[in-house]
Amino acid sequence: MSETADVSTMRLSRRDALGGIASSAVLAAATTPATAAPVKPAHETGGEPDALGLAELVRRRAVSPTELLEAAIARAEALNPRLNFMAQKHYDYARAAIAKGLPEGPFTGVPWLLKDLNTYVAGLLTEQGSRYYKGNRATVTSELVRRHERAGLVVFGKTTVPEFGLSGTTESKATGATHNPWNPDYTTGGSSGGSACAVSAGVIPAAHATDGGGSIRVPASCCGLFGLKPSRGRVPMGPPRSEGWGGMSTHHAVTISVRDSAALLDATHGIEPGSRYSAPTPERPYLEEVRRDPGRLRIAFSPVSPTGTPVDPECAEATRAAARLCENHGHHVEEVAPALDYAALGRAVFTIISSSIAADLNARATATGVKPSLDVLEPMTLAFYQMGLRVSGPDFAAANNDLLAAAYTVAEFMQRYDVLLSPTLATPPVKLGVLSPSQTDMAVYAKALTTFGPFSALENQTGQPSMSVPLAMSKAGLPIGVMFSARYGDEATLFRLAGQLEQAAPWAGRRTRVA
Repeated sequence: MSETADVSTMRLSRRDALGGIASSAVLAAATTPATAAPVKPAHETGGEPDALGLAELVRRRAVSPTELLEAAIARAEALNPRLNFMAQKHYDYARAAIAKGLPEGPFTGVPWLLKDLNTYVAGLLTEQGSRYYKGNRATVTSELVRRHERAGLVVFGKTTVPEFGLSGTTESKATGATHNPWNPDYTTGGSSGGSACAVSAGVIPAAHATDGGGSIRVPASCCGLFGLKPSRGRVPMGPPRSEGWGGMSTHHAVTISVRDSAALLDATHGIEPGSRYSAPTPERPYLEEVRRDPGRLRIAFSPVSPTGTPVDPECAEATRAAARLCENHGHHVEEVAPALDYAALGRAVFTIISSSIAADLNARATATGVKPSLDVLEPMTLAFYQMGLRVSGPDFAAANNDLLAAAYTVAEFMQRYDVLLSPTLATPPVKLGVLSPSQTDMAVYAKALTTFGPFSALENQTGQPSMSVPLAMSKAGLPIGVMFSARYGDEATLFRLAGQLEQAAPWAGRRTRVA
């Protein structure tokens, strides 16, 4: 090939790569008609690339890491005033990392956003979505961040969260409300709503997220993304501590493609020094699982809320449609669910979370000399704090025992089934304000939260892996996710099933309003 032809090809590739990151490698036209011909994921059609696709362009020198970074920054600067997903801007940190030279990894040169919650880069701000932590700078770098950077990801900022991740929406007095790119009047979900917003809006094709009660899967559902919560102990949580919310919390990502999620988990999983948990070692790389046949799975399916609260007909039908899709692919689907005391589990969760919040805020008060109050906290956070101060040692132990008993019950149930299928949420995305932590009545707030998201917390309590798959759209044009959960340690089954679903009912043909 001539030198002229080489230059021409490179220019075309750069235009495509930068155009993809700027217009979103996410979801292409409002909704795909049911009669439309199947559309393959973008990374298989030569269309807008996912994160692995961007890394491949960097490897081929079709585009440089600097070009990708500056395109992502430009997109963020253009959209953040409308959507409000950036909590911190670390642009100079990212430019310095590129100038220093990036390691060779599966994601070399791909821009990356961290969630601004218990995820640290030494010297940089981590404010937890709270006025109480304004100006707080990390003294350590999280092991997970070190693994992100060894994989070649380029951290250029942090995304918005509700205060301490305590809500199913991303709204706070510290950073304001984050708006859903599908319709800015609606929530992105929480608590990883800033990350989901950035990915859905096409700033980057994948972003860091955490999940302590659904906080990866809920925003994935609200924003039309793939979101997998790994098994307890699969991904490092520290330093300074290797556990969050009594082991209910974990870290991973929201992504536009299944394969990005798998490759990210390949790059980040594994025990860290000092951790009390370690998930079983996978048989092979998760990226390989995405292309493997899942076989004939036994799927337990329930569109009914475990707490008895109503389920929106569109969410219930999305779950039934997913069950039919699985049956059409040879899986055995049976309508059944594990028998659990969800009221007791709910009390246990509030006990553990509130006591964890109380411990953290007491430590902050000691460090700063500023007492927890409405001057620096959301009303709901202060209510959690006050509740936590009343929790006794026996109360905490009893709550932990309730979660352990539930894990045994579910593990026994899962001897008969490979996968649990349910709605991710009981309703499509709700309007901003409905779940705001600025409410002052804890009972009203708790009811709104549990009515919106009664399904996702169980897997945090049991440690199971769970994923939200963007298989449906509401009549109002908002995404609806469907949730699949597997046995503890069995992310492989979820990735195989997700790969099959992505091929059978691709979501890459949908696009947000801002794209």
